[in-house]
Amino acid sequence: MSGEKNLEELLKNLEPKLNNGEYVYTKVSDFSKINSEDILMLFKEKEAITLILKREIADKLNLSYEYICSWITLAIHSSLEAVGLTAAFSKALGEANISCNVVAGYYHDHIFVDIKDSNRAMNVLKNLSK
Repeated sequence: MSGEKNLEELLKNLEPKLNNGEYVYTKVSDFSKINSEDILMLFKEKEAITLILKREIADKLNLSYEYICSWITLAIHSSLEAVGLTAAFSKALGEANISCNVVAGYYHDHIFVDIKDSNRAMNVLKNLSK
């Protein structure tokens, strides 16, 4: 499996990047009428299908949401087998009283934080890298 596994290297090279835009979590029972290009993340749960979309797309489609967030990508290519990375950054964010929701992609970890906490979260993650 590719990607970095060493926690010390992962933390040293996090390189958090704040992506442009506002994002929301929403739920649907059917996503066939939603353009797949507009879906950032899709996860099928027993109760519904969770989608992460740009807020403007959710508004255009009249989809309900409660949580408006920012999307931070960790530039380091972390292995899916890496141990401790999620725990380390979620602990640091938690100590700063910042809620985070994490999605692991094949190459990178993606963190969604409340829109009001974007800059503070970036500072916490940059400090974790030092």
